[in-house]
Amino acid sequence: MSLFSLFCDIQNVYNVGNKINNIIAIVLMCIVVHRTVFFIIGMFTTRKFKASDKKYKYAILVAARNEEKVIGNLLDSINNQDYPKSKLYTFVVADNCTDRTLDIAESKGAFVYARKDEEHKTKGYALEYLVDKINRDFGIEEFDGYFIFDADNLLTEDYVSKMNDAFSEGCKIVTSYRNSKNFKDNWISASYGMHWIRSARVNHRARSVLHLATNIQGTGFLIANEVIKDGWHYTSLTEDRALTADAVLQGYEITYQDEAMFYDEQPTNLNVSLRQRLRWSRGHLEAFCEKGLRLFLSIFLGRMVSGKKWNNEKKNYNRFKDKFIEAIRYRFASFDTLVQLTPLAFINLVRWFVFSIIIFTIYSTVYGISNANLINSSLIQFFINPVMVNVNPGVFALIMSLVLSIWWKVTSRALSYIGNMFMAIYIFIMDRKRIGKIPFYKKIWFVLTWPMFDLIGVYTQYVAVFKKVGWEVVPHNSDVKISDLRS
Repeated sequence: MSLFSLFCDIQNVYNVGNKINNIIAIVLMCIVVHRTVFFIIGMFTTRKFKASDKKYKYAILVAARNEEKVIGNLLDSINNQDYPKSKLYTFVVADNCTDRTLDIAESKGAFVYARKDEEHKTKGYALEYLVDKINRDFGIEEFDGYFIFDADNLLTEDYVSKMNDAFSEGCKIVTSYRNSKNFKDNWISASYGMHWIRSARVNHRARSVLHLATNIQGTGFLIANEVIKDGWHYTSLTEDRALTADAVLQGYEITYQDEAMFYDEQPTNLNVSLRQRLRWSRGHLEAFCEKGLRLFLSIFLGRMVSGKKWNNEKKNYNRFKDKFIEAIRYRFASFDTLVQLTPLAFINLVRWFVFSIIIFTIYSTVYGISNANLINSSLIQFFINPVMVNVNPGVFALIMSLVLSIWWKVTSRALSYIGNMFMAIYIFIMDRKRIGKIPFYKKIWFVLTWPMFDLIGVYTQYVAVFKKVGWEVVPHNSDVKISDLRS
């Protein structure tokens, strides 16, 4: 008798485990199908916006911590926008700076506020401080909308004009195309660059077309003043995820303007990248724990769980059909955002554990479970039958189940790795004009190494559960100007 059979009936364990595995497989398949549909839509189209004659008044917010090497170039790109200068105001919070960030920002015409608080270090706290100061000195409603940027960003000269086109069509939250100013430095920076482009093509484009809610990604986005009329309250490790979830719960679309492009500096050091990815993973888990339940309930209960209203303006639907369609859109956007927040790596981990139990029960009772039962699970048939051997129950069954479950995990990872390589090829083909010229040998290297980006993301999620994660500075040293990139 095997060790496992001392505690329960083997046949029942197999049946239950098989059902759990099939349920998880169905859930994951639904997620894959809905992502595939988004990908196909994003391949062919994105939302377009007409040029607007109306020019709104905007505040541009920049949180900077010892960014003297890059902030001047960002502010130059802002000052060189083709948008009316009287409609743009730039605000910088010099957050615990010990260099010349404050002086450089002031010399470029920005309104600068110095902040000293070593206890609360995240970008969210810096933005909270800056929004409070703007509200005190100007009033939140003085500006129609607020842009959020990092100090290392660079804007194309028509960036604000293109975003204004989307804002003029009633889009209250708009994100944009995130390019990389150091894409070809090494495989790490290239991986980040391809990650942001993949987000545009797989996430942003389709959701924008369908009037759903894509996800805000830290920088390069525009929000209406009503979103922060009561202040900025997103101070976690990944403030963008929490803001995205709250916007969806409030019923807002989060759209995407493909024609508005900015550049971002990517890490080139593996240790720096790992620290950042660990912070992202921890922040995503916190956002899921904080917002996940409300998003789940909103799928069934609608706006009953939306919380405090950002905008008291009531929408008047002329027809019942319009109200019904909006209810469907709201619920699907909640489901879609919940999927984006859900740590799928843990679901796959649970499935791997269940799969291991199923294998163990099979090997523990090779003669007790018929071939007919094995055929009932296509997954078991595919992964187990080719290497099925007769072993004695007990320790040998345990060893074989461990070996085969690891083999399945490695195989699935390999297939995922290959799939991401094809995605990299797709990105290089479709976005070749925006990426710019890269030597062919480098493209081959980047295609081969980019799947590591997702693997790192999976395993940093596991580590983030147990490791205490804090905010750390990501150094920015690139002296690239927007004129260098545009030429």
